[in-house]
Amino acid sequence: MRARTTAAMLILCFSAASAEPESHRPWLTPPISAAEAPPAPWRVLGLPRQSKPYTRFSVLSLEGQRVLRIEAQASYGNLAHTLVDLPAGSHKLTWRWRLDEPNPASDLLHKAGDDSPAKVCAMFDLPLPALPFMDRQLLRIARLSAGEHLPSASVCYVWDSHLKAGTSLDNAFTRRIREIVLRGPDAPLHEWVWEQRDLAADFLLLFGDETSTVPPLVGVAIGADADNTQTRSVAFLASITLE
Repeated sequence: MRARTTAAMLILCFSAASAEPESHRPWLTPPISAAEAPPAPWRVLGLPRQSKPYTRFSVLSLEGQRVLRIEAQASYGNLAHTLVDLPAGSHKLTWRWRLDEPNPASDLLHKAGDDSPAKVCAMFDLPLPALPFMDRQLLRIARLSAGEHLPSASVCYVWDSHLKAGTSLDNAFTRRIREIVLRGPDAPLHEWVWEQRDLAADFLLLFGDETSTVPPLVGVAIGADADNTQTRSVAFLASITLE
């Protein structure tokens, strides 16, 4: 089993866009297009100096609709979208997803099983003074290593084969990523389900021990990984919007 370093796992690997913001552009560009690859500004990102395979993200037709296919095979990766100059306020993230091939070996409570067949994450720029001392130092190291202003707090919504829906927990590697299980072992396979989340409410639910103020939302990521369990999973996602 490969062990991730704490600094590398402080955040979902994510970097800021260099393009100037466009006021007419929607906050969240749909990752679905006529092409086989998700369009910019979506980008596939991994761990620093990643040598293992990347999770595969591809656009295809399924049941007459264009959808995003997410396949993890002993891999790690996120499809990330930077958000710039986002208006302040409470934002709702909506999407629909389905799981076709779960990862029965996953175990989000322990590092050896910390893999998810599908996850959607919201990333926030929580000011460093709000972080515990050790987290601040590790995040500074991670930012220097990556050469990017990496987000300091991530809320991830996951689909899991073992934990009950509604379970909230810290990531097994770092408390800078905190998770809510939206679909558990009772969720049906091969069926689309809708989600809508109040990002501010969920941030305060998970990070309320560090701040009472919701920091800027700086990115959204779609992911799946199977690098710790060395297994395979397949999921699909569509209709993701930020209101």
